[in-house]
Amino acid sequence: MSSATAPVAASRLAALREAMQRQGVDAWWLPSSDPHHSEYLPEHWSGREWLSGFDGSVGTLVVTQQEAGVWVDSRYFVQAEAQLEGSGISMMKLTQGQAAAPIRWLAEQLPAGAIVGYDAQVVSLAHARQMDDILGAADIVQRGDLDLLDEVWTDRPELPSAPIRAHAAQYLDESRAQRLSGVREAMAEHGADWHLISTLDDIAWLLQLRGADVGFNPVFLAHLLVGRDSATLFVAPGKLDSELGASLANDGIQISDYSDWSSALAALPTSQATLIDPARLSLGTRQALPDAMPVIEAFQPSTLAKGCKTDHELGWVRQTMETDGVALCHFFAWLDKALAAGERVTELTIDERLREQRERADSFVCESFNTIAAFNANGALPHYHATEEAHSVIEGDGLLLIDSGGQYHGGTTDITRMVPVGQVSDAQREDCSLVLKGMIALSRARFPLGIAAPRLDAIARAPLWATGRDYGHGTGHGVGYFLNVHEGPQVISSGAPTAAHTAMQPGMITSNEPGVYRPGQWGVRIENLVANRPAPESEFGDFLEFETLTLCPIDTRCLNLELLDGDEIQWLNAYHAEVRERLAPHLDGEALEWLEERTEAVS
Repeated sequence: MSSATAPVAASRLAALREAMQRQGVDAWWLPSSDPHHSEYLPEHWSGREWLSGFDGSVGTLVVTQQEAGVWVDSRYFVQAEAQLEGSGISMMKLTQGQAAAPIRWLAEQLPAGAIVGYDAQVVSLAHARQMDDILGAADIVQRGDLDLLDEVWTDRPELPSAPIRAHAAQYLDESRAQRLSGVREAMAEHGADWHLISTLDDIAWLLQLRGADVGFNPVFLAHLLVGRDSATLFVAPGKLDSELGASLANDGIQISDYSDWSSALAALPTSQATLIDPARLSLGTRQALPDAMPVIEAFQPSTLAKGCKTDHELGWVRQTMETDGVALCHFFAWLDKALAAGERVTELTIDERLREQRERADSFVCESFNTIAAFNANGALPHYHATEEAHSVIEGDGLLLIDSGGQYHGGTTDITRMVPVGQVSDAQREDCSLVLKGMIALSRARFPLGIAAPRLDAIARAPLWATGRDYGHGTGHGVGYFLNVHEGPQVISSGAPTAAHTAMQPGMITSNEPGVYRPGQWGVRIENLVANRPAPESEFGDFLEFETLTLCPIDTRCLNLELLDGDEIQWLNAYHAEVRERLAPHLDGEALEWLEERTEAVS
């Protein structure tokens, strides 16, 4: 599905307004969401992109009869403004800590008694309550029983139907029964008889299954109802073969049709209690439960368990990082040679060549997100993606930012590196050096076991703040184990809440990716993945530190080494020594020569 052009978006907006008028709705709320609160959406639920033409991964479209806007954060300011131009839809800036801004805008725009419509199946229970608080105070009515997209999107894509596969046993050290037992223990602690799970990565992790229904994430459309001694998986018919169905049945898991989810919930006994997580369950799902049924609200237990990788899993992740690192060495050796020879290289070429190198590994499944190959000014767009219609040739002087990753059976990767093209200016070197200082500061940090992850954000920003620089995105997101490249519960971001479930625990994998962005000029981001591990014992309590997982040289040609202190130089040299030691045995020829040159010690 391609984004709408401005005239097409304007036409679709007009059709939506006609549907709103027919249904007696004064405003329509359309988030970037599906019934599973996925980051990457199946096309069936990509209505915000279809209507507006803005194709960023996050954004909320709000439409009244007079106005329309898409609220985006700083990662998308430039992109959204360009893609929305001429559509009749405004780009609305969403700053950190102001997530409720579009709701407040609606409260100001609409008179008392107005009706705001949305599809309750794609709005989380927590978000619906926030809307209740703000819109209710303005006497604005909400209506969640409509999906106006069905009225105006005549060729709306069907739901995906890719088959479901088992995650191979060699990558696992727990049984499906053990994982379900852990959830049931948490249910018992809360006094719950049932637990509702709709988030796809949690279901895939719990049942040790993988799929291909969502771009870049090896998950499948499903809901899961867990009882004290039974469980039911709701999936579309035909997605499970007989062998996998029998395996699930042996673990006490029944199979029902995906479309039967709501009716099954309505039939649950009202004498028994259900555990739900309001942030991870839709309002529509909550409404399907019997009114008289006791409902217990708590953080979803599988999300924390999934986030803390076992030693066995971390062992596979380390092997995966070597596999990915080898592919990157081959790629960067080719890139350096091609640029030096004056070959025509574009941002699209980089995407293709990276994919080709990763595909050489037997364990590779797919990319973990759209590759960001961004030259000079394009690098100032944190989530830029080159297309056939709009991309740059890598020529002249400047900085090339490459953010990419892969899904492998043994783990998920995500890495950003800077590449010098021609002559790099002193200002560009300074930005690269300060971003690296921030990344090193966080890499070397030690912190108390259980500290809220958002509190670590300032460590990476401090070297940038000291010079009046900053960046608009978070510093780190959780990363799955052959699952979503963005996962919780931890997130290193000053804009995230410091709730108990964001506590840093051993085994969590997080990205470390500070940056600097200069609109119209260039952008800098350097990223490694790191894992929490116990630090040496202390009389002041238990501490954690980071193990750097990513294995790929950091190009020192982009740096002003005089801006790094002795400890930072020592960290960089030690990191490069480990990269060389672990990758060199798997390389030869030009790729090995490139690795050896890029990992030479500096002073």
